Amino acid sequence: MFYVDWFGLSKVTAALLAGIYPFLNLFARPGGGWLSDRIGRKLTLLITFSGITGSFLTLGMVDRGWPVALVVAVTIVGGIFSKAGSGAVYAMVPLIQRRMTGQIAGMAGAFGNVGAVLFLTVNSLLDYNQFFLFIGAVSGGVLALILFALEEPEGAMAEVLPDGSVQMIEVK
Repeated sequence: MFYVDWFGLSKVTAALLAGIYPFLNLFARPGGGWLSDRIGRKLTLLITFSGITGSFLTLGMVDRGWPVALVVAVTIVGGIFSKAGSGAVYAMVPLIQRRMTGQIAGMAGAFGNVGAVLFLTVNSLLDYNQFFLFIGAVSGGVLALILFALEEPEGAMAEVLPDGSVQMIEVK
């Protein structure tokens, strides 16, 4: 509704623009996982959350005088970083406990949906600029946590198996 309310686009045009996001998901999410495998999970998360933070803070400064094409471009860039960030988050899952990767991935997906509902609730309470600034601030907070609290294992990590034995797992 952002494009309809702010720029007077028809609902059909706004829906077509919104239809870009499933397409972005097809390449950006696997791309985030691929990049994590190539340059490291923490660095990929730092890059993606920097992009998310920057694009949503930029969207928070949009006014009706901005060209629609520029706003769409910023939105697409934010979407690419967001989707790639999802792929990078899923790349962290096996590092938690490899034998429970499926269960943990399922929980990550479920909590992602909970986050979506929470953000939609916040969206109903704020105007568009405030909402985009809120998303930018939250992602900036996550960026700080990644920077200062996330420790990516190097070389190998230990996993305790159900029988009590310890297995070393190589981490790239």
